[in-house]
Amino acid sequence: MLRIVNELSTETCKPKNMTKTKSSLYLKEQPTLRDIQDYVVALEKERGFKKSNLKPIQTALQLGEEVGELFKAIRKREGITIAHDSTVSEIADELADILNFTAAIANRYSIDLEKAFRDKEEINKKRKWS
Repeated sequence: MLRIVNELSTETCKPKNMTKTKSSLYLKEQPTLRDIQDYVVALEKERGFKKSNLKPIQTALQLGEEVGELFKAIRKREGITIAHDSTVSEIADELADILNFTAAIANRYSIDLEKAFRDKEEINKKRKWS
């Protein structure tokens, strides 16, 4: 069941050379991981993503691209040289993209991210960290 609030309409900008669109999606304040996963399902439907683009391998490759963009943003922030003609986003934007694709992959495999995180953390608590 989706817990997306559709009362508020938000205007979002698409990348360069694309028109502005209205979205009926609204992510509640202080969402849980489940709320984020549900939101990603709704945004994929609203944006008309084709089934062929929803394959886990495609989503995983896109996640990899976003991780690379995060690295580039961190390099820029840390003053490490990057190509002069390179487009660099903000670290926060790239982390948001990574969360989006992570939720999408979890959805493809019916994984509850919060449960997976808690279960894995119980395993990690038993490891020796030195």
